[in-house]
Amino acid sequence: MTPAHVQPIAKEFSLPPQAVAAALRLLLEGNTVPFVARYRKEATGSLDEVALRKIEARHGELDALGSRRE
Repeated sequence: MTPAHVQPIAKEFSLPPQAVAAALRLLLEGNTVPFVARYRKEATGSLDEVALRKIEARHGELDALGSRRE
């Protein structure tokens, strides 16, 4: 399963789509940003906490926008 909004977020922040997809998948499973940054570097391509927080925030914004459109 690939979370929604991977491509726009990857393009916006100039990140590899597979790293964004992995980060979102881990975050949506309930993992915290510090945990993902420290212990799941191999899955996310070594994204740091700042990048993970940006991804998480932008995903929330895009989800909210999609909800309002419906």
